[in-house]
Amino acid sequence: MNEQDRPEDPVEERQPSGEDPADGAHPSFDRRYREMLGAGLDLLDQGVTVFDAELRMVAWNGAFLRLLDFPPELASPGVSFEVFIRYNAERGDYGPGDPDLQVAERVARARSFLPHVTERVRPNGQVLSIRGFPLPHQGFITVYTDVTEQRHAQQQSAHQQAELEAHIRARTEELTRANAELTNAIQSNKAITQALQRSEQRLREITDAIPAAIAYFDRSGTYRYANKGYAEWFGWSAREVEGKQIREVTGQEVYALVAGYLARALAGEQVSYEYTLTGRDGMPARASSTLVPDIGPDGEVQGCYVHSVDVTEQRRTEAALGQAQKMEAIGQLTGGLAHDFNNMLTVVIGNLVALKENHPNDPLTENFVEPAMQAANRGAELIRRLLGFARRQPLEPRPVEVNELILGMSKLIRRSLPSTIGVSTASREPCLVALVDAHQLENALLNLALNARDAMPNGGELRIESSLESLSVHAAADLEVPPGDYVQIAVSDNGMGMDGSTLARVFEPFFTTKQFGMGSGLGMSMVYGFVKQSGGGVRIRSRQARGTTVALLLPSIAEADQPDVLPAGSDVNAADLAGKLVLLAEDDADVRTVVRMQLAELGCAVVEAENGAEAADMVENIPAIALVISDVVMPGTMDGRALARFVRRFRPELPIVLMSGFAEAQASAEADPDLPLLAKPFSRDKLLAALRPLAA
Repeated sequence: MNEQDRPEDPVEERQPSGEDPADGAHPSFDRRYREMLGAGLDLLDQGVTVFDAELRMVAWNGAFLRLLDFPPELASPGVSFEVFIRYNAERGDYGPGDPDLQVAERVARARSFLPHVTERVRPNGQVLSIRGFPLPHQGFITVYTDVTEQRHAQQQSAHQQAELEAHIRARTEELTRANAELTNAIQSNKAITQALQRSEQRLREITDAIPAAIAYFDRSGTYRYANKGYAEWFGWSAREVEGKQIREVTGQEVYALVAGYLARALAGEQVSYEYTLTGRDGMPARASSTLVPDIGPDGEVQGCYVHSVDVTEQRRTEAALGQAQKMEAIGQLTGGLAHDFNNMLTVVIGNLVALKENHPNDPLTENFVEPAMQAANRGAELIRRLLGFARRQPLEPRPVEVNELILGMSKLIRRSLPSTIGVSTASREPCLVALVDAHQLENALLNLALNARDAMPNGGELRIESSLESLSVHAAADLEVPPGDYVQIAVSDNGMGMDGSTLARVFEPFFTTKQFGMGSGLGMSMVYGFVKQSGGGVRIRSRQARGTTVALLLPSIAEADQPDVLPAGSDVNAADLAGKLVLLAEDDADVRTVVRMQLAELGCAVVEAENGAEAADMVENIPAIALVISDVVMPGTMDGRALARFVRRFRPELPIVLMSGFAEAQASAEADPDLPLLAKPFSRDKLLAALRPLAA
């Protein structure tokens, strides 16, 4: 509340009910106390009101009037709670209805003096969080917080912080002067001391009810005040904190993090910072703090005010949102590239297969065609891994005995590492079964092993250890997975390790510490994306010069829950397709040439269409067409799925197969099992396997 907004007599303004200055309190002291209380309340960016047992106003601050848009003259000592409710009802804050009924209902609810937490949306769109707490003197305190921006963005903390700092700066000089006058008064009058104790108790009750950690320490680093929230944040009671040194209260670990900020604040600089400590539940907690110097009349720093807010959940949400945005960006990039790459690989692989089959005894085939085939297949696999990392490629999870997979991979890893690096494996359980895509898990382990190799240029030890881990609710929340049992695969090295800044960015796409040309920066991102898509989480611990441990946690299943393995189907046979007329719809001429060649080798006659509209005309006018195979993405108004809908309406007996290089198309196909989808690139055998059941 600004000075000009207060009545001329601050004693009368802040006089609580039931207290009379004539009871022994010195009027000058009581006036100063009221000024100090009013100034302290006005420093808060949250609205505060205190009403007594008769619902008469005892104390308030300017933020209360601002947040609820009350005129300053409406607030005065002893004014009834009903006055404010009626003011709101008559201006329509509670919506349509009888104002008298609205007032009666809310006054009756207030007289119950029950703790309550609620939110109210005002007509102007402002959202207020209202929390009421009963006081020992049969009154209640209510705290009003504007949470409008918090609901729309993650900027509430900075906004509240700036507002609080502005209030503290504006009132520091006045508060210092009032404190000096109060100290002189206490030394001269015993009765004033008793009154101060009563006032201090009431002020402590008010500050303890505020949802923030507030404290004050002097220039020697000794706490002189701490509210309940601040003391409990470090595991103390408020009375235990007072008189103790900062290092003793916060602990050595936190003190080492904030010592530099403390020195700057005691030198007269206002500072804001964040730090992490181990919370009371054993989990990491994040705090945002501001130190405001208390400058005396002589210009010297007397101490510092501390204001702290728990921002653990806010930072966790921001981090999750940032990671999700990065994943979405790389997913969009990868999804767009996949279609073109898969079309090119379809052409390359198809022509290489044809070349190999047409020249089976040519020695040049082994020297040139085979390496090209291997490179093309690796390119197709890389696209699948990129799509898997971006969560745009469906995985093929199945029960995998992890110990067996690790033993098999250890042989490949030993061959991939120099002789100066030893490889060892261990398991804490005889049988560990995880529901996971085995091929992707092998790629992840190989990727981690190669990273460990780069971290040990002079040799070292690589250890792969498996175990069964049971995640509690808190541990599971940190990994963003459900609590329960998980198979953990920990890959550890004793190499160079990582510093904090590197560790914070290790899963970012395209982030790498390797020299240019030595790494893409996608390895760890792919591992992270694969594990998250599998329903698991990743833990990573690293210390410089000590080494790194990356632990993959994957959903565990019991042996009794493993699905039975279905018998393999009969071998495909091209005889069922011989003589069939197949309509091939594909806009890419090179892809169309390769697929036509594969169909011809299967004995099919082929008619071609460059787009969906042309293919639909052929379906209408060529009754001999026995099968339709179409690309999903084609130019014009009719793509592959639209063509499939047309065929089902016009010739429902005519089978159709779609082919696509887009992962999204494969996900859509899972929702329509009656519409087979062939993922590009594909071989002739996969084409035959897709067409034969439809031609039978």
